[in-house]
Amino acid sequence: MAELATVARPYAEALFRVAQEGDLNAWSELVSEMAQAGAHPDVIALAQNPNVSDAQMAETFTALLKSNVTAQAANFIQMLVENGRIALLPEIGAQFHALKNAREGAADAEITSAFPISDAQVADLLGTLEVS
Repeated sequence: MAELATVARPYAEALFRVAQEGDLNAWSELVSEMAQAGAHPDVIALAQNPNVSDAQMAETFTALLKSNVTAQAANFIQMLVENGRIALLPEIGAQFHALKNAREGAADAEITSAFPISDAQVADLLGTLEVS
């Protein structure tokens, strides 16, 4: 797993630098979509299929995304396809979001409870976490 993180890091950092020059939140949404699509077994299988050209793979992958794919994003996707790195997208996405959180002084949190909690309790907890 460490090797995967090491290989993904330069891609995540480069993508984050580009995103900082534009709409970081829009990029964040796009990166999340790309990470989700890149993790899908069918996408990985298609990327590994020798009968599918790089152009076909990039076009198909781009078509899977709901967000607007800018020229910069299309170039990034094309580069990943050409280098056989589509399967890195989940790790690239995780590192991208860690960089975004560090820049914003934020953190992701998951609420887990042994007992059902009400919406009011969740709202109270969220309010407490946001102040901290």
